[in-house]
Amino acid sequence: MKKGIKLLMLLAMLAPIAGCKKDFLDANPTGSVDDSAIFTTTTNASNVINGVYRYLYNRFSAQNQPGQGGIMLMFDFMGEDVNQARGTWYSPGNGTGGWVNHRNETYSYVEYPFRLYYRCIGNANALIENIDNATGPDAEKNRLKAEALTMRAWSYFYLVQIYAKRYVPGGSNTQLGVSMPLKALDIKLPRSTVEEVYAQIVNDLGEAITLFGNGSAAPNKSHLSIHSARAIRARVALTMGDYAAAASFAKQVVDLGPYSLMSNAEYKSGFNDISNPEWIWGAYIQSDQGDTFGSYMGQISYDGNTTYVRGTPKRVNSALYAMITATDVRKNMWEPTPTTANFPLPATSYVREPYMSRKFAIRELPTIGDVPYIRLAEMYLTMAEAYAKTPGKEADAQAALYTLAVNRDPNYVLSTNTGQALMDEIMFQRRVDFWAEGLRWFDLKRLDLPLDRTVVPNYVSASAGGVLQIPAGDVRWQFAIPISEIQANPNTERNP
Repeated sequence: MKKGIKLLMLLAMLAPIAGCKKDFLDANPTGSVDDSAIFTTTTNASNVINGVYRYLYNRFSAQNQPGQGGIMLMFDFMGEDVNQARGTWYSPGNGTGGWVNHRNETYSYVEYPFRLYYRCIGNANALIENIDNATGPDAEKNRLKAEALTMRAWSYFYLVQIYAKRYVPGGSNTQLGVSMPLKALDIKLPRSTVEEVYAQIVNDLGEAITLFGNGSAAPNKSHLSIHSARAIRARVALTMGDYAAAASFAKQVVDLGPYSLMSNAEYKSGFNDISNPEWIWGAYIQSDQGDTFGSYMGQISYDGNTTYVRGTPKRVNSALYAMITATDVRKNMWEPTPTTANFPLPATSYVREPYMSRKFAIRELPTIGDVPYIRLAEMYLTMAEAYAKTPGKEADAQAALYTLAVNRDPNYVLSTNTGQALMDEIMFQRRVDFWAEGLRWFDLKRLDLPLDRTVVPNYVSASAGGVLQIPAGDVRWQFAIPISEIQANPNTERNP
């Protein structure tokens, strides 16, 4: 890989924001200010991590590539629960929903996640290397370094899931992972193994959690914190099949974090406000920072003012919807038979279709709304799954599941399910609660499950190029390594 990744600076006094240059693993930071000047003080160094957070909600190239939010939607459109009636954005022609183009190393949607996360890693590496020598309070240095370590871990976690074969719990995991630069001068590296990448992720998060404990408080929920680091660590442990660690870290977030499950009224309020008590980490989108077409709400909202939103409602798997009880607040998130009376829209130019979503609403015209990266509900479901897979812990799994489920449905009764039936109930809750929040494809891959859209009554085959089934373990569960990386790094290897 080419050296270091462009440092994205938000403040004009330091440097302009980076452009969309193809050589995304550049040797020097963006602009004329060198590393030594950028990291002179903790105040300056804060601008580096702020730039990374901004990059996570900036448009990559196409309008359906709004940073992390676009990744979340891209992968949910590769599942079976989020669908649309026709091919448009996220379809085979303009996305990965058809499971074809993500195997094409020259396709922009192959480069999109690769470039996004390696940019984050490059900025994080520069901060990690330089922050100790900056002028400023030690507590600030600890927090900034912890944020950078968590960002690096988060980024490698996505990269290794997308571009490598799945992590096999209990296996040797010597399959090729991704190249893993940990310093600005780490260049043209071969791909590390999946096991090595996960070991680094675990190490980074462990160090980050310690530093957060000795650092200053996170400025707000748009910044990573000790709680989001623990939540990410729980996700990683679940993927690795380390159920004791997954349950432990998820429980720490529940017990030690300042979060609470949202009320039913809050659940119906549009999923657009980071001040929601359930959100642990997300993107705060200010009015003057929005990208009308290249934003998360410009893709997934039902009332944003774009052609895509107006003409192409996003729909839920009708079979999944049918399983939701009538007293569950989440039943209100979709409308099986929308009319002008039960589903009012801003103008007559907006299309109504069966099972369309009202989960995501804009906070402000034309498409302003915050983006949820991690919510507390996931921690309850992580505990439930981890306990369900731990001998003798099924009662704990049922209890964790109950806390979340009864919050969503006051008539929910403590589950008596065990074994696979309990796991099926937990996964049902994940699918419903996190619809269009980017978990489904990753759940299928980590659990080594097939994709089956043939059981979705309202799935339109043509919207995905006719691809309805992908077997577990199929080569298509790996994205191609981008051609730009193949050409720049003679030590890397293509995926099969």
